Order: sequence, then C-alpha cells, then structure tokens
Amino acid sequence: MRTHLLALAVLAVLSLSACGTEPSASTPPASTGLATLTMKVEPAARERTWDGVVQAVNRATLAAQTAGRVVELPFDVNDVVNAGDVVVRFTDVEQRSGRAQADAALKAAQAMAAEAQADQTRIAGLAERQLVSRQQLDQATARRDAARASLAAAQAGVRQAGEQVDYTVVRAPYSGLITERFVQVGETVSPGQPLIAGLSLNKLRVEVQVPQADIAAIREHKTATVRLADGRDVPAEKLIVFPYADANTHTFTVRLELPEMETGLQPGNAAKVRFKLGEAERLLVPVSALVRRSEVQGVYVVSAEGRVLFRQIRSGHVFGDHIEVLAGLSAGDVLALDPVAALAVQRKAKEASGE
Repeated sequence: MRTHLLALAVLAVLSLSACGTEPSASTPPASTGLATLTMKVEPAARERTWDGVVQAVNRATLAAQTAGRVVELPFDVNDVVNAGDVVVRFTDVEQRSGRAQADAALKAAQAMAAEAQADQTRIAGLAERQLVSRQQLDQATARRDAARASLAAAQAGVRQAGEQVDYTVVRAPYSGLITERFVQVGETVSPGQPLIAGLSLNKLRVEVQVPQADIAAIREHKTATVRLADGRDVPAEKLIVFPYADANTHTFTVRLELPEMETGLQPGNAAKVRFKLGEAERLLVPVSALVRRSEVQGVYVVSAEGRVLFRQIRSGHVFGDHIEVLAGLSAGDVLALDPVAALAVQRKAKEASGE
C-alpha cells in the first residue's frame, strides 16, 4: 500500500512539472531570423550636465596707430572677413610726406658717413707715416663714428616713417566676424582710438559654472563633452578649472577648449556640457534599436518562445551611439537590433495566429 501511494505521489509531481514548464530567462529564444543582442550590465561614465556659455577664444578691438581721416570701411557689422583683409583705410598724405623726408635724411646721412669714413681712412694712413698728429686721427675717427650713428638714426627714421604709412591701412589679424564698428567714413581719428571689433569663429571655448560639491571629481577626471544641436558630441580638447570660487554663488568656473571644427556653435550660445564624475554600471542599448511612438519610447524584445514583443522603456543619458535604459529592460533580455524587421516579424506572427 505504501509503495502504491509513493508511486502516485511521484506521478503527480511529474504531471505538475510537465504542465507548468516554462523557459527560463537564460533559455535561448527560438530562431526568428532577427539580429539580436543579449542585454548585460556594462561599465559607463557617471556624468552630470550643466549649461555653459560659448565664447570666442580670439576676439580683438582694433585701434588707430596713426592720425588720419577715414576714407574706406569695406566691411560692416556681421560681415565675415578673411585674415589680411583691409577693414579700415585712412588718408596717407602726411605719412607719405614723412616717409619722403625720412628717405632724404637717410641719403644725406649715407653721404656724410661715406665722407667721414674716407677722411678717417686717409688720416689713418698719414698717421701711420707720422705725417699727422694723433689728435687729428682721433678727431677723424670721432667724426666717422658720429656719422655712422647719424646714419643708424636715419635708417630707424625710415623704418618708423614706413610703419606710419602702413598704419594707414588696418587689416584683419585673423578670419572672423565683425561685431562692432566705432568710426564712420570721413571721421578723423587719433592714435589709440577704437576703430572696429571682431572675433574668430574658428576657435571656440565654453565656460560653465559648476557647484563646489562636484569640483573635486571634475579635477580628478578632467573629461567633458559638449552636446551639439544636431546630436553630435564634441569632447573637450582641454579642461581648465579656475582655482577660486565665486564668493556669491560658491561656484567654480570651468573652461573647455573645443577643437577647430564646424560645430554650428556661435559665441553667446548656451551649450549642454557633460562632465565625468566617476564610473557606474548601466544597461546600454544602441540608439538605432530605439522606437519612438508619439511620446512613448520602447524597443522590441524576443521572448524565449521566439515571440517579438514591444517593450516600453525609460531612457537616460546618451553615450555616443548608445543610450542608457533606466527602466523596462533587465540583464538577460534579448533585444532586436533592427526595429523595422522586428515589427515585420511581429505582424507576420499575428497574421498567422489570426489575431
């Protein structure tokens, strides 16, 4: 009797096991022909995002270095200029007259220097034969040296006069954008007076105000990324943390140097900046596998039985071509990498089942 009861109990357990058997999470899904990815926890950067302000590294206000009247202003505000373009031109009558005077003085100094050199050479020859006194030789040598000094002064005067002529033409120091114009055609200017202001768009930087609680981690990792309007991430070439905090806000200024590339950023724009504060483990899925339906985000997963299901998720930060999943997926879930193909498989399965 006892043997009979034991056999019945074993049979009942086997029957229940057969009825309730389901594939475990680790069971490979049935083949669907889809490219899939088994989700797993991966190491990723722990980041925080703050807003920064874009600045131009190269910006300048050009001032007059000589006096004159403005006769030409080829560019206006918001015009783009190339390095070396003429941005302001003055009258140069006075400067060219000064250059002519300097040239004439140089010729006179050259003649005097040549004469003094010849006289000194002649007297030195006579002194060797003791036909003239030592005093006469010293006087000739002094006249020669004075003539040489006058010649050097005349040469410097020519260079200075030439610079004054060059100062009548103001050129752009680098390619960029005109931001302000302080003079008009016909206006008389004096040395030191501001003429025109501009900035370069080739080299940009971003400054961010960061709370002091996070500044130690930023100093440690020195890694930051700027998110562009088109979704691209631009890593900072250099990160500089100012060594002092603002007394009112208790925040530190962090400056990011950006590489020379077409970013679409303009000085004065706001930009999102992500700073690395440490490491964390995250579930990451390819951005290409993400499906957006109105305001709902989701992915297609493949069950152990081979069924394709739409799974709503809550996403977090974007890391390059991957996005963090905060909720909706777990490690071990099988993700369909091509959402279009996954949708086609799902529809075909529904048609086959008559749903």
